[in-house]
Amino acid sequence: MNNGRIALIATVGALAMLGLAFASKPLYDTFCRITGFGGTTQIADRAPERVSEREVTVRFDANVANAPLKFRATQTNLPVQIGAHSLAFYEVTNTSVSDVSVIASYNVTPHKVGRFFNKLECFCFEERIIKAGETKKLPVIFFVDPAIEDERNADDVRTITLSYTFFNTNEFKGAAKSASLN
Repeated sequence: MNNGRIALIATVGALAMLGLAFASKPLYDTFCRITGFGGTTQIADRAPERVSEREVTVRFDANVANAPLKFRATQTNLPVQIGAHSLAFYEVTNTSVSDVSVIASYNVTPHKVGRFFNKLECFCFEERIIKAGETKKLPVIFFVDPAIEDERNADDVRTITLSYTFFNTNEFKGAAKSASLN
């Protein structure tokens, strides 16, 4: 091989790796959303028509990372029929003297049921501002897809934990904040 051909192969390889690096996050997010990998839940626009006799218990977990908030679920657990939509509430209080901008991330455990856990409405879909000293009640409307009954790997599931973590976004300098500054 001559040097020109080696340089061309190396350049193509480097560009391919660079392209893969840029595509990796959206590809990973899509993979998680489709498969429920890592407890990633699904988003639905309506509940299923079929409601099962089978019931699972949904536990609720609330966490805070780098934000001056008190955050809790108003119920610790809820019995839910497979296919029926359910409503749960979380409560968040800003304990600081300043407004805080936050966003919630979420997942479910066991991870294998993430693709069956669907949310119809959730406070986690967008960034929000909690005013100083303010307390808000935040609803979550969800259902467990009846397709879980066709999954042999999920026959042992009796409890699903829905977990949220609030993150402070005041220091975030991402595209949305940069665009609003212009």
